[in-house]
Amino acid sequence: MNGASILIECLLQQGVDTIFGYPGGAVLHIYDELYKYSDKITHILTAHEQGAAHAADGYARATGKVGVCLATSGPGATNLVTGIATAYMDSIPMVAITGNVGVSLLGKDSFQEIDISGVSRSITKHNYIVKDIADLADTIREAFHIAQSGRKGPVLVDIPKDITVKEFEYIPQPLKPILTKLHTIRHKDLIEAKDMIVASEKPFIYMGGGIISSNATKELVEFAERIQAPVANSLMGTGGFSSKHYLSTGLVGMHGNVASNEGITHCDLLIAIGARFSDRVTSSIATFAPNAKILHIDIDPAEIGKNVKIDASIIGDAKVILQQLNGMLPQQNHDTWLGQVESWKRDYELTVDMDDRLHPQAIIQAVDRLTNGEAIITTEVGQHQMWAAQYFGYTTPRTFISSGGLGTMGFGTGASIGVQTALKDKTVVQIAGDGSFRMNCNELSTIEHYNLPIIIVLLNNTVLGMVRQWQTLFYEKRYSQTKLEDRGPDFVKLAQAYGVAGYEVKTEDEFNKVFEEALQSRKPAVINCLIHKDEKVLPMVAPGAPINDLIME
Repeated sequence: MNGASILIECLLQQGVDTIFGYPGGAVLHIYDELYKYSDKITHILTAHEQGAAHAADGYARATGKVGVCLATSGPGATNLVTGIATAYMDSIPMVAITGNVGVSLLGKDSFQEIDISGVSRSITKHNYIVKDIADLADTIREAFHIAQSGRKGPVLVDIPKDITVKEFEYIPQPLKPILTKLHTIRHKDLIEAKDMIVASEKPFIYMGGGIISSNATKELVEFAERIQAPVANSLMGTGGFSSKHYLSTGLVGMHGNVASNEGITHCDLLIAIGARFSDRVTSSIATFAPNAKILHIDIDPAEIGKNVKIDASIIGDAKVILQQLNGMLPQQNHDTWLGQVESWKRDYELTVDMDDRLHPQAIIQAVDRLTNGEAIITTEVGQHQMWAAQYFGYTTPRTFISSGGLGTMGFGTGASIGVQTALKDKTVVQIAGDGSFRMNCNELSTIEHYNLPIIIVLLNNTVLGMVRQWQTLFYEKRYSQTKLEDRGPDFVKLAQAYGVAGYEVKTEDEFNKVFEEALQSRKPAVINCLIHKDEKVLPMVAPGAPINDLIME
Protein backbone atom coordinates (compact mmCIF):
# COMPACT_ATOMS: atom_id res chain seq x y z
CA MET A 1 0.00 0.00 0.00
CA ASN A 2 1.04 3.62 -0.32
CA GLY A 3 1.63 5.61 2.85
CA ALA A 4 -1.74 7.34 2.70
CA SER A 5 -3.55 4.00 2.59
CA ILE A 6 -1.43 2.65 5.44
CA LEU A 7 -2.34 5.71 7.52
CA ILE A 8 -6.08 5.22 6.92
CA GLU A 9 -5.90 1.50 7.68
CA CYS A 10 -4.12 2.27 10.96
CA LEU A 11 -6.77 4.84 11.87
CA LEU A 12 -9.52 2.33 11.20
CA GLN A 13 -7.78 -0.24 13.36
CA GLN A 14 -7.69 2.33 16.19
CA GLY A 15 -11.47 2.70 15.93
CA VAL A 16 -11.37 6.16 14.37
CA ASP A 17 -14.72 7.02 12.78
CA THR A 18 -14.38 10.80 12.49
CA ILE A 19 -11.62 13.20 11.44
CA PHE A 20 -11.75 16.99 11.58
CA GLY A 21 -9.54 18.76 9.09
CA TYR A 22 -8.70 21.01 6.20
CA PRO A 23 -6.93 19.87 3.00
CA GLY A 24 -3.84 21.28 1.32
CA GLY A 25 -1.02 20.33 -1.02
CA ALA A 26 1.04 18.27 1.42
CA VAL A 27 -1.90 16.05 2.40
CA LEU A 28 -3.57 15.59 -0.99
CA HIS A 29 -2.75 11.88 -1.12
CA ILE A 30 -4.26 11.42 2.36
CA TYR A 31 -7.41 13.23 1.28
CA ASP A 32 -7.59 11.11 -1.85
CA GLU A 33 -7.62 8.00 0.33
CA LEU A 34 -10.22 9.56 2.66
CA TYR A 35 -12.42 9.97 -0.41
CA LYS A 36 -12.13 6.25 -1.10
CA TYR A 37 -12.79 5.39 2.56
CA SER A 38 -15.67 7.84 3.03
CA ASP A 39 -18.05 4.99 3.91
CA LYS A 40 -15.89 4.13 6.92
CA ILE A 41 -14.49 7.46 8.15
CA THR A 42 -16.47 10.70 8.32
CA HIS A 43 -14.45 13.80 7.55
CA ILE A 44 -15.72 17.13 8.89
CA LEU A 45 -14.38 20.09 6.92
CA THR A 46 -14.03 23.04 9.29
CA ALA A 47 -13.63 26.69 8.32
CA HIS A 48 -10.17 26.93 9.88
CA GLU A 49 -7.58 24.44 11.14
CA GLN A 50 -7.89 25.79 14.68
CA GLY A 51 -11.58 24.88 14.53
CA ALA A 52 -10.57 21.34 13.52
CA ALA A 53 -8.25 21.01 16.52
CA HIS A 54 -10.92 22.28 18.93
CA ALA A 55 -13.50 19.97 17.34
CA ALA A 56 -11.21 16.95 17.81
CA ASP A 57 -10.68 18.08 21.41
CA GLY A 58 -14.43 18.43 22.03
CA TYR A 59 -15.04 15.02 20.46
CA ALA A 60 -12.49 13.50 22.86
CA ARG A 61 -13.85 15.25 25.96
CA ALA A 62 -17.40 14.18 25.20
CA THR A 63 -16.63 10.54 24.38
CA GLY A 64 -13.36 9.64 26.12
CA LYS A 65 -12.04 8.43 22.76
CA VAL A 66 -9.05 9.88 20.93
CA GLY A 67 -9.92 12.92 18.82
CA VAL A 68 -8.20 13.20 15.43
CA CYS A 69 -7.45 16.32 13.37
CA LEU A 70 -5.64 16.68 10.06
CA ALA A 71 -3.94 19.68 8.43
CA THR A 72 -1.51 20.45 5.67
CA SER A 73 2.04 21.75 6.09
CA GLY A 74 3.22 25.23 7.06
CA PRO A 75 0.35 27.53 8.08
CA GLY A 76 -2.07 24.62 8.19
CA ALA A 77 0.11 22.96 10.82
CA THR A 78 0.74 26.13 12.81
CA ASN A 79 -2.99 26.87 12.86
CA LEU A 80 -3.41 23.68 14.91
CA VAL A 81 -0.99 24.82 17.61
CA THR A 82 -3.44 26.66 19.90
CA GLY A 83 -5.83 23.70 19.76
CA ILE A 84 -3.04 21.24 20.55
CA ALA A 85 -1.89 23.39 23.47
CA THR A 86 -5.47 23.57 24.78
CA ALA A 87 -5.69 19.76 24.77
CA TYR A 88 -2.25 19.45 26.37
CA MET A 89 -3.07 21.72 29.31
CA ASP A 90 -6.27 19.78 30.03
CA SER A 91 -4.84 16.27 29.43
CA ILE A 92 -7.13 15.45 26.50
CA PRO A 93 -6.27 12.46 24.24
CA MET A 94 -5.81 13.70 20.69
CA VAL A 95 -3.74 12.80 17.63
CA ALA A 96 -2.90 15.65 15.27
CA ILE A 97 -1.68 14.62 11.83
CA THR A 98 0.12 17.14 9.65
CA GLY A 99 1.61 16.99 6.19
CA ASN A 100 5.02 18.37 5.32
CA VAL A 101 7.22 18.89 2.30
CA GLY A 102 9.08 15.88 0.91
CA VAL A 103 11.95 14.46 2.95
CA SER A 104 14.56 15.78 0.49
CA LEU A 105 13.16 19.33 0.90
CA LEU A 106 13.13 19.39 4.70
CA GLY A 107 15.31 22.09 6.22
CA LYS A 108 15.55 24.12 3.01
CA ASP A 109 12.84 26.72 3.71
CA SER A 110 10.72 25.07 1.06
CA PHE A 111 7.27 26.41 0.19
CA GLN A 112 4.90 25.91 3.15
CA GLU A 113 7.57 24.15 5.20
CA ILE A 114 7.59 24.43 8.97
CA ASP A 115 9.34 22.36 11.63
CA ILE A 116 6.07 21.56 13.34
CA SER A 117 7.64 18.86 15.50
CA GLY A 118 9.98 21.51 16.91
CA VAL A 119 7.20 24.07 17.26
CA SER A 120 4.93 21.65 19.13
CA ARG A 121 7.50 19.89 21.30
CA SER A 122 6.51 21.67 24.53
CA ILE A 123 2.73 21.23 24.00
CA THR A 124 2.53 17.53 23.13
CA LYS A 125 3.10 14.36 25.10
CA HIS A 126 5.24 13.23 22.18
CA ASN A 127 5.64 14.05 18.51
CA TYR A 128 7.09 12.45 15.41
CA ILE A 129 8.23 13.20 11.91
CA VAL A 130 8.07 10.08 9.75
CA LYS A 131 11.01 10.04 7.33
CA ASP A 132 10.81 6.35 6.36
CA ILE A 133 7.70 4.64 5.02
CA ALA A 134 8.71 1.52 6.96
CA ASP A 135 8.11 3.40 10.23
CA LEU A 136 4.70 4.85 9.40
CA ALA A 137 2.34 2.16 10.69
CA ASP A 138 4.20 1.62 13.95
CA THR A 139 4.39 5.38 14.51
CA ILE A 140 0.62 5.81 14.16
CA ARG A 141 -0.01 2.88 16.51
CA GLU A 142 2.42 4.29 19.06
CA ALA A 143 0.91 7.77 18.80
CA PHE A 144 -2.55 6.49 19.74
CA HIS A 145 -1.14 4.39 22.56
CA ILE A 146 0.73 7.33 24.06
CA ALA A 147 -2.25 9.67 23.74
CA GLN A 148 -4.39 7.30 25.85
CA SER A 149 -1.86 5.93 28.33
CA GLY A 150 -1.16 7.30 31.80
CA ARG A 151 -1.93 11.01 31.92
CA LYS A 152 -3.67 11.49 28.60
CA GLY A 153 -2.68 14.15 26.10
CA PRO A 154 -2.11 15.15 22.47
CA VAL A 155 0.43 13.54 20.13
CA LEU A 156 1.48 15.00 16.78
CA VAL A 157 2.56 12.97 13.73
CA ASP A 158 4.17 14.92 10.87
CA ILE A 159 4.21 13.04 7.56
CA PRO A 160 6.23 14.36 4.57
CA LYS A 161 4.33 14.25 1.30
CA ASP A 162 6.56 11.67 -0.39
CA ILE A 163 5.96 9.24 2.50
CA THR A 164 2.26 9.27 1.65
CA VAL A 165 3.11 8.24 -1.94
CA LYS A 166 5.74 5.55 -1.37
CA GLU A 167 4.59 1.95 -1.07
CA PHE A 168 5.32 -0.58 1.64
CA GLU A 169 3.87 -3.84 2.87
CA TYR A 170 1.14 -3.20 5.44
CA ILE A 171 0.87 -5.89 8.11
CA PRO A 172 -1.98 -5.42 10.61
CA GLN A 173 -0.89 -5.73 14.24
CA PRO A 174 -3.03 -6.43 17.31
CA LEU A 175 -3.74 -3.33 19.38
CA LYS A 176 -1.62 -2.86 22.46
CA PRO A 177 -3.89 -2.77 25.51
CA ILE A 178 -4.14 0.54 27.34
CA LEU A 179 -3.02 -0.64 30.75
CA THR A 180 -4.22 1.00 33.95
CA LYS A 181 -1.24 2.36 35.85
CA LEU A 182 -0.90 -0.16 38.69
CA HIS A 183 2.78 -0.61 39.42
CA THR A 184 3.07 2.80 41.09
CA ILE A 185 0.26 2.15 43.58
CA ARG A 186 2.20 1.12 46.68
CA HIS A 187 0.51 -0.69 49.55
CA LYS A 188 2.32 1.42 52.14
CA ASP A 189 0.94 4.58 50.52
CA LEU A 190 -2.59 3.16 50.73
CA ILE A 191 -2.09 2.31 54.40
CA GLU A 192 -0.74 5.79 55.15
CA ALA A 193 -3.73 7.35 53.36
CA LYS A 194 -6.16 5.16 55.25
CA ASP A 195 -4.63 6.13 58.60
CA MET A 196 -4.80 9.85 57.72
CA ILE A 197 -8.45 9.56 56.72
CA VAL A 198 -9.48 7.59 59.81
CA ALA A 199 -7.71 10.12 62.08
CA SER A 200 -9.35 13.11 60.40
CA GLU A 201 -12.30 14.91 61.95
CA LYS A 202 -12.80 17.44 59.15
CA PRO A 203 -11.86 15.79 55.84
CA PHE A 204 -12.44 17.60 52.55
CA ILE A 205 -12.14 16.33 48.95
CA TYR A 206 -10.87 18.53 46.11
CA MET A 207 -11.40 16.72 42.81
CA GLY A 208 -10.26 17.62 39.31
CA GLY A 209 -10.47 16.45 35.72
CA GLY A 210 -8.57 13.27 36.53
CA ILE A 211 -11.76 11.82 38.00
CA ILE A 212 -13.46 12.22 34.62
CA SER A 213 -10.44 10.98 32.64
CA SER A 214 -10.27 7.79 34.69
CA ASN A 215 -14.06 7.23 34.70
CA ALA A 216 -13.97 7.22 38.49
CA THR A 217 -17.23 9.05 39.24
CA LYS A 218 -18.93 6.04 40.83
CA GLU A 219 -15.89 5.27 42.97
CA LEU A 220 -15.65 8.90 44.10
CA VAL A 221 -19.28 8.93 45.26
CA GLU A 222 -18.70 5.77 47.31
CA PHE A 223 -15.48 7.20 48.74
CA ALA A 224 -17.03 10.54 49.73
CA GLU A 225 -20.04 8.85 51.33
CA ARG A 226 -17.83 6.37 53.14
CA ILE A 227 -15.55 8.99 54.71
CA GLN A 228 -18.36 11.59 54.99
CA ALA A 229 -16.35 14.35 53.34
CA PRO A 230 -17.63 17.35 51.36
CA VAL A 231 -16.51 17.46 47.71
CA ALA A 232 -15.41 20.56 45.79
CA ASN A 233 -14.51 20.50 42.11
CA SER A 234 -12.05 22.39 39.97
CA LEU A 235 -13.35 23.84 36.70
CA MET A 236 -12.07 20.74 34.87
CA GLY A 237 -13.76 18.50 37.43
CA THR A 238 -17.22 19.97 36.76
CA GLY A 239 -19.68 17.11 36.34
CA GLY A 240 -17.34 14.53 37.87
CA PHE A 241 -19.38 14.68 41.10
CA SER A 242 -23.06 15.54 40.87
CA SER A 243 -23.79 19.12 41.93
CA LYS A 244 -27.04 17.81 43.42
CA HIS A 245 -25.35 15.34 45.78
CA TYR A 246 -25.65 16.40 49.40
CA LEU A 247 -21.86 16.36 49.81
CA SER A 248 -21.17 18.61 46.83
CA THR A 249 -19.98 22.17 47.55
CA GLY A 250 -19.35 23.05 43.89
CA LEU A 251 -16.62 25.09 42.29
CA VAL A 252 -13.47 25.97 44.26
CA GLY A 253 -10.95 28.76 43.83
CA MET A 254 -10.99 32.25 42.34
CA HIS A 255 -14.70 32.09 41.51
CA GLY A 256 -15.50 29.25 43.85
CA ASN A 257 -18.44 28.89 46.19
CA VAL A 258 -18.06 30.06 49.76
CA ALA A 259 -18.62 26.54 51.11
CA SER A 260 -15.80 25.15 48.92
CA ASN A 261 -13.29 27.84 49.78
CA GLU A 262 -14.15 27.95 53.49
CA GLY A 263 -14.16 24.16 53.62
CA ILE A 264 -10.61 23.94 52.29
CA THR A 265 -9.49 26.71 54.64
CA HIS A 266 -10.91 25.02 57.75
CA CYS A 267 -10.49 21.30 57.03
CA ASP A 268 -7.87 19.19 58.82
CA LEU A 269 -7.31 16.82 55.86
CA LEU A 270 -7.46 17.86 52.21
CA ILE A 271 -7.68 14.96 49.76
CA ALA A 272 -6.84 16.11 46.23
CA ILE A 273 -7.77 13.61 43.51
CA GLY A 274 -6.86 14.06 39.84
CA ALA A 275 -6.18 17.77 40.36
CA ARG A 276 -3.03 19.86 39.96
CA PHE A 277 -3.43 22.73 42.45
CA SER A 278 -3.75 25.37 39.75
CA ASP A 279 -3.09 28.95 40.80
CA ARG A 280 -6.76 29.66 40.01
CA VAL A 281 -7.63 27.20 42.78
CA THR A 282 -4.99 28.00 45.40
CA SER A 283 -4.45 31.77 44.99
CA SER A 284 -2.07 32.44 47.91
CA ILE A 285 -0.08 29.25 48.50
CA ALA A 286 0.94 30.46 51.97
CA THR A 287 -2.68 30.56 53.14
CA PHE A 288 -4.05 27.58 51.20
CA ALA A 289 -5.46 24.83 53.43
CA PRO A 290 -3.49 26.23 56.39
CA ASN A 291 -4.89 23.79 58.97
CA ALA A 292 -4.77 20.64 56.86
CA LYS A 293 -2.57 17.76 56.04
CA ILE A 294 -2.67 17.20 52.28
CA LEU A 295 -3.07 13.82 50.58
CA HIS A 296 -2.55 13.97 46.82
CA ILE A 297 -3.81 11.20 44.51
CA ASP A 298 -2.69 11.60 40.89
CA ILE A 299 -1.56 9.55 37.91
CA ASP A 300 1.36 11.88 37.13
CA PRO A 301 4.24 11.79 39.64
CA ALA A 302 5.46 15.15 38.30
CA GLU A 303 2.42 16.82 39.87
CA ILE A 304 3.18 15.58 43.38
CA GLY A 305 4.54 18.51 45.39
CA LYS A 306 4.90 20.69 42.27
CA ASN A 307 2.68 23.56 43.41
CA VAL A 308 1.77 22.77 47.01
CA LYS A 309 3.70 20.98 49.74
CA ILE A 310 1.94 17.70 50.48
CA ASP A 311 2.09 15.24 53.38
CA ALA A 312 1.32 11.99 51.55
CA SER A 313 0.56 10.78 48.06
CA ILE A 314 -0.63 7.83 46.01
CA ILE A 315 0.47 7.71 42.39
CA GLY A 316 -1.69 5.88 39.91
CA ASP A 317 -5.09 5.67 38.25
CA ALA A 318 -7.74 7.35 40.41
CA LYS A 319 -10.39 4.72 39.70
CA VAL A 320 -8.19 1.85 40.90
CA ILE A 321 -6.89 3.78 43.92
CA LEU A 322 -10.39 4.69 45.07
CA GLN A 323 -11.56 1.11 44.60
CA GLN A 324 -8.75 -0.07 46.86
CA LEU A 325 -9.30 2.63 49.49
CA ASN A 326 -13.04 1.94 49.53
CA GLY A 327 -12.27 -1.68 50.34
CA MET A 328 -9.99 -0.69 53.23
CA LEU A 329 -11.88 2.13 54.96
CA PRO A 330 -14.52 1.74 57.68
CA GLN A 331 -17.61 3.97 57.54
CA GLN A 332 -16.87 7.42 58.98
CA ASN A 333 -19.20 9.91 60.63
CA HIS A 334 -18.57 13.67 60.59
CA ASP A 335 -22.00 15.16 61.31
CA THR A 336 -20.66 18.26 63.07
CA TRP A 337 -18.28 19.07 60.22
CA LEU A 338 -20.93 18.44 57.57
CA GLY A 339 -23.30 20.67 59.50
CA GLN A 340 -20.80 23.51 59.37
CA VAL A 341 -20.30 23.07 55.62
CA GLU A 342 -24.05 22.90 55.07
CA SER A 343 -24.48 26.22 56.89
CA TRP A 344 -21.97 27.84 54.51
CA LYS A 345 -23.90 26.41 51.56
CA ARG A 346 -27.19 27.68 52.94
CA ASP A 347 -26.01 31.13 54.04
CA TYR A 348 -24.08 31.90 50.85
CA GLU A 349 -26.19 30.22 48.18
CA LEU A 350 -25.71 31.66 44.70
CA THR A 351 -28.75 33.75 43.81
CA VAL A 352 -29.97 35.79 40.85
CA ASP A 353 -31.28 39.34 41.10
CA MET A 354 -35.02 39.44 40.49
CA ASP A 355 -35.75 42.50 38.34
CA ASP A 356 -36.72 43.33 34.78
CA ARG A 357 -33.17 43.20 33.44
CA LEU A 358 -31.94 40.15 31.55
CA HIS A 359 -29.31 38.53 33.78
CA PRO A 360 -26.79 36.01 32.47
CA GLN A 361 -27.14 33.84 35.56
CA ALA A 362 -30.88 33.54 34.91
CA ILE A 363 -30.18 32.57 31.30
CA ILE A 364 -27.95 29.68 32.39
CA GLN A 365 -30.58 28.53 34.89
CA ALA A 366 -33.20 28.70 32.14
CA VAL A 367 -31.04 26.52 29.87
CA ASP A 368 -30.78 24.01 32.73
CA ARG A 369 -34.53 24.04 33.31
CA LEU A 370 -35.61 23.94 29.66
CA THR A 371 -33.27 21.03 28.84
CA ASN A 372 -34.11 19.14 32.07
CA GLY A 373 -30.43 19.40 32.95
CA GLU A 374 -29.57 17.02 30.12
CA ALA A 375 -27.76 19.36 27.75
CA ILE A 376 -24.07 19.13 27.05
CA ILE A 377 -22.62 22.58 27.64
CA THR A 378 -19.62 23.89 25.73
CA THR A 379 -18.14 27.30 26.49
CA GLU A 380 -15.72 29.89 25.33
CA VAL A 381 -13.54 31.57 27.98
CA GLY A 382 -14.52 34.53 30.15
CA GLN A 383 -17.38 35.59 32.38
CA HIS A 384 -19.90 33.43 30.51
CA GLN A 385 -17.69 30.38 31.16
CA MET A 386 -17.82 30.97 34.92
CA TRP A 387 -21.58 31.59 34.90
CA ALA A 388 -22.02 28.35 32.92
CA ALA A 389 -19.99 26.49 35.56
CA GLN A 390 -21.81 28.10 38.50
CA TYR A 391 -25.48 28.12 37.48
CA PHE A 392 -26.07 24.91 35.50
CA GLY A 393 -26.69 21.83 37.65
CA TYR A 394 -24.21 19.29 36.25
CA THR A 395 -24.92 15.75 37.40
CA THR A 396 -22.84 13.59 35.06
CA PRO A 397 -19.29 13.71 33.65
CA ARG A 398 -18.41 14.87 30.14
CA THR A 399 -21.26 17.38 30.05
CA PHE A 400 -19.19 20.53 30.69
CA ILE A 401 -16.75 21.05 27.81
CA SER A 402 -14.47 24.02 28.39
CA SER A 403 -10.85 25.12 28.10
CA GLY A 404 -9.47 25.13 31.64
CA GLY A 405 -5.69 25.29 31.75
CA LEU A 406 -4.99 27.39 28.66
CA GLY A 407 -8.15 29.48 28.82
CA THR A 408 -8.58 29.60 25.06
CA MET A 409 -10.99 32.20 23.70
CA GLY A 410 -12.35 30.76 20.48
CA PHE A 411 -12.49 27.19 21.83
CA GLY A 412 -16.20 26.61 22.31
CA THR A 413 -17.78 26.71 18.88
CA GLY A 414 -15.21 24.34 17.41
CA ALA A 415 -15.57 22.08 20.44
CA SER A 416 -19.36 22.06 20.08
CA ILE A 417 -18.93 20.76 16.52
CA GLY A 418 -16.89 17.84 17.85
CA VAL A 419 -19.40 17.11 20.62
CA GLN A 420 -22.47 17.24 18.37
CA THR A 421 -20.77 15.15 15.68
CA ALA A 422 -19.99 12.47 18.25
CA LEU A 423 -23.31 12.59 20.10
CA LYS A 424 -25.85 13.24 17.39
CA ASP A 425 -28.96 12.77 19.52
CA LYS A 426 -27.84 14.99 22.41
CA THR A 427 -28.72 18.63 22.96
CA VAL A 428 -25.55 20.70 22.69
CA VAL A 429 -25.64 24.29 23.94
CA GLN A 430 -22.67 26.55 23.32
CA ILE A 431 -22.39 29.37 25.87
CA ALA A 432 -20.36 32.23 24.39
CA GLY A 433 -19.36 35.80 25.07
CA ASP A 434 -19.36 38.32 22.25
CA GLY A 435 -15.58 38.77 22.47
CA SER A 436 -14.80 35.06 22.29
CA PHE A 437 -17.44 34.32 19.66
CA ARG A 438 -15.93 36.84 17.26
CA MET A 439 -12.76 34.73 17.29
CA ASN A 440 -14.37 31.62 15.80
CA CYS A 441 -17.75 32.62 14.38
CA ASN A 442 -16.47 31.43 10.97
CA GLU A 443 -17.33 27.92 12.17
CA LEU A 444 -21.01 28.80 11.72
CA SER A 445 -20.39 27.69 8.14
CA THR A 446 -19.43 24.22 9.42
CA ILE A 447 -22.42 24.03 11.76
CA GLU A 448 -24.81 25.01 8.98
CA HIS A 449 -23.31 22.75 6.31
CA TYR A 450 -23.57 19.63 8.46
CA ASN A 451 -26.90 20.78 9.97
CA LEU A 452 -25.62 20.37 13.51
CA PRO A 453 -28.45 21.43 15.88
CA ILE A 454 -26.14 23.41 18.15
CA ILE A 455 -27.77 26.28 20.03
CA ILE A 456 -25.32 29.14 20.56
CA VAL A 457 -26.37 31.28 23.51
CA LEU A 458 -24.44 34.50 23.12
CA LEU A 459 -24.16 36.52 26.35
CA ASN A 460 -23.56 39.85 24.69
CA ASN A 461 -22.45 42.62 27.03
CA THR A 462 -20.64 44.60 24.28
CA VAL A 463 -17.36 44.44 26.24
CA LEU A 464 -14.58 42.02 27.05
CA GLY A 465 -16.40 41.23 30.26
CA MET A 466 -13.84 39.46 32.42
CA VAL A 467 -11.10 41.94 31.57
CA ARG A 468 -13.50 44.83 32.26
CA GLN A 469 -14.37 43.25 35.62
CA TRP A 470 -10.68 43.30 36.56
CA GLN A 471 -10.34 46.86 35.29
CA THR A 472 -13.31 47.86 37.46
CA LEU A 473 -12.01 46.21 40.61
CA PHE A 474 -8.24 46.66 40.33
CA TYR A 475 -7.46 49.33 37.69
CA GLU A 476 -9.67 52.23 38.85
CA LYS A 477 -12.10 51.75 35.94
CA ARG A 478 -9.59 52.52 33.23
CA TYR A 479 -11.30 50.54 30.48
CA SER A 480 -8.39 50.19 28.10
CA GLN A 481 -9.37 48.44 24.85
CA THR A 482 -12.25 46.42 26.30
CA LYS A 483 -15.23 48.19 24.68
CA LEU A 484 -16.77 46.37 21.72
CA GLU A 485 -20.13 48.10 21.27
CA ASP A 486 -19.07 50.13 18.21
CA ARG A 487 -17.21 47.30 16.51
CA GLY A 488 -20.01 44.99 15.39
CA PRO A 489 -21.08 42.70 14.02
CA ASP A 490 -24.85 42.40 14.13
CA PHE A 491 -24.87 38.82 15.38
CA VAL A 492 -28.39 38.06 14.16
CA LYS A 493 -27.52 39.15 10.61
CA LEU A 494 -24.20 37.29 10.87
CA ALA A 495 -25.99 34.05 11.77
CA GLN A 496 -28.47 34.55 8.95
CA ALA A 497 -25.65 35.23 6.48
CA TYR A 498 -24.36 31.73 7.27
CA GLY A 499 -27.85 30.25 6.90
CA VAL A 500 -28.35 29.84 10.65
CA ALA A 501 -31.41 31.05 12.54
CA GLY A 502 -30.64 34.23 14.45
CA TYR A 503 -32.58 35.72 17.37
CA GLU A 504 -32.15 38.70 19.68
CA VAL A 505 -33.64 38.82 23.17
CA LYS A 506 -33.80 41.45 25.91
CA THR A 507 -35.95 39.74 28.56
CA GLU A 508 -36.04 36.35 30.23
CA ASP A 509 -39.50 35.63 28.80
CA GLU A 510 -38.22 36.34 25.30
CA PHE A 511 -35.26 34.04 25.92
CA ASN A 512 -37.43 31.19 27.18
CA LYS A 513 -39.69 31.41 24.12
CA VAL A 514 -36.84 31.57 21.60
CA PHE A 515 -34.79 28.84 23.27
CA GLU A 516 -37.73 26.42 23.29
CA GLU A 517 -38.33 27.18 19.62
CA ALA A 518 -34.68 26.44 18.84
CA LEU A 519 -34.81 23.21 20.86
CA GLN A 520 -37.85 21.93 19.04
CA SER A 521 -36.51 22.79 15.60
CA ARG A 522 -33.39 20.58 15.94
CA LYS A 523 -31.59 23.08 13.74
CA PRO A 524 -28.64 25.36 14.53
CA ALA A 525 -29.42 28.72 16.09
CA VAL A 526 -27.71 31.79 17.53
CA ILE A 527 -29.52 33.60 20.37
CA ASN A 528 -28.05 37.06 20.96
CA CYS A 529 -28.81 37.88 24.61
CA LEU A 530 -28.37 41.56 25.44
CA ILE A 531 -27.02 41.84 28.99
CA HIS A 532 -25.53 44.73 30.96
CA LYS A 533 -21.84 45.48 30.51
CA ASP A 534 -21.17 45.58 34.26
CA GLU A 535 -22.56 42.18 35.23
CA LYS A 536 -19.96 40.53 37.49
CA VAL A 537 -18.82 36.98 38.14
CA LEU A 538 -19.07 36.60 41.91
CA PRO A 539 -17.84 35.41 44.32
CA MET A 540 -14.28 36.40 43.40
CA VAL A 541 -10.93 36.11 45.12
CA ALA A 542 -8.56 39.01 44.48
CA PRO A 543 -5.17 37.95 43.05
CA GLY A 544 -2.90 36.69 45.82
CA ALA A 545 -5.58 36.81 48.52
CA PRO A 546 -6.57 33.81 50.67
CA ILE A 547 -9.34 31.84 48.95
CA ASN A 548 -11.75 32.47 51.83
CA ASP A 549 -11.30 36.24 51.43
CA LEU A 550 -14.07 36.57 48.88
CA ILE A 551 -15.49 39.59 47.11
CA MET A 552 -19.24 38.98 47.29
CA GLU A 553 -20.72 42.15 45.73
